[in-house]
Amino acid sequence: MLRKVTKTPLDFDLKSDEITFKGYLEYHGGKLILLKAKLGGSLEKPCDICAKDFKLSVDEDVEFFISDGLFEDDGSIELDVVESFDGFANIDELLHSEIELIRSDYHRCDSCEDKDEFEF
Repeated sequence: MLRKVTKTPLDFDLKSDEITFKGYLEYHGGKLILLKAKLGGSLEKPCDICAKDFKLSVDEDVEFFISDGLFEDDGSIELDVVESFDGFANIDELLHSEIELIRSDYHRCDSCEDKDEFEF
């Protein structure tokens, strides 16, 4: 429950396949909870050039706010804000969203990385 998150960091540590999501939640002010974490490991992804699956190394810092309810931006917040309307933060769902964001980026396997763009 988001209302139980205080200024004392609340640690979490999740794993999904070969990806770990480790960090903490901390009350920031108002309706905002800071999520700060490290996403690491590897995931299978098709190369955006040759379409062959390869292991993509993941080492990302993740930092955003979770709003307990609708967030009205006054321009003072520089991080992304995820809104929660049920008073709960589903960390597992947030992990899978971060994984999908990484998958949606453009990535090339090592073989295609070494080629000039016009060799295909």
